[in-house]
Amino acid sequence: MLRLKSSEEIARIRNAGRIVAEVLATIEKLVQPGVSTLELDAAAESIIRKAGAVPSFLGYGEPPFPGSICASIDEEVVHGIPSASRILKEGQIISIDVGAYLEGYHADAARTFGVGAIDADKAKLIRVTEDSFWAGLAKAIVGNRIGDVSAAVQAVAEAQGYGVVRELTGHGVGRHLHEDPDLPNYGHAGRGLRLEVGLVLAMEPMINMGTRNIAILEDGWTIITKDHKPSAHYENTFAITADGPVILTAL
Repeated sequence: MLRLKSSEEIARIRNAGRIVAEVLATIEKLVQPGVSTLELDAAAESIIRKAGAVPSFLGYGEPPFPGSICASIDEEVVHGIPSASRILKEGQIISIDVGAYLEGYHADAARTFGVGAIDADKAKLIRVTEDSFWAGLAKAIVGNRIGDVSAAVQAVAEAQGYGVVRELTGHGVGRHLHEDPDLPNYGHAGRGLRLEVGLVLAMEPMINMGTRNIAILEDGWTIITKDHKPSAHYENTFAITADGPVILTAL
C-alpha cells in the first residue's frame, strides 16, 4: 500500500538519515587495506546506537541478517555479510549499505569506496553508478512517473556498456525499511506510478562492469555477478516535494 508522508514524518526520516550519512562518512575513512569488514560493521553499529537509533538491517529477513551493514566486495553486488575473515586488500572496491531506525522511521543509503589505490576501470564504474543516481533524481519531480526516473538511471549506465541489475530495486521507505512502491533501475519513460508530494523513496542503482546477470550464494544473502566482474552501488533516501526532490540521507 502506498503511503505518502507528512512534513513531520519526512523530518523524522531525515533525522534517521543524518545518522546513516554519519556512518558512511566514518566508514569511508576506515576503508583501508588490512581492515576487516567486521571492524567496519562494529564502527557502524556503535555510531547508530550512540545516536539512540537501531540498525535497520540487523536481524532483518530470513535467515536473519547478522550485520548492521552490508559489506560487498568487488563482484559482490549487495548483501555481503560482515566477517572477521574478510580482510580488505589494496585495489578492491567495497559497497557499504546501511540503514538506521529512529523514532519509528527508517532511512537507507549506500556508497562504494575504493580500498587504497584502485584501477581506472573500477574508478569509472563507481563514478558512473553515482552519475546514474543523480540522473534519476533529476527526473524525480511531481507529475513525472517512476518510469522516468528508472529510464534515466538505465540510460546513463548502459551508455557506458555496463549491466543494470534488474532483480533488485529501490523502494519506498518509512515506518518499514521496504515499502511500496518498487523503484527499478531500468524502465520506460512515461510509465508507472505518478510521483506525488510526500512520497519517500530509496533509489539505489546497482551497476555491473559486465553483464546484468546475478547469482545468490549459499549463505542466502550475498548476491554476486555471474561473470565475477565488479559491481558498484549508490543509494540515498529522498522525498518528493513541491520544490523538487530532497535528499534525506545527508549530514
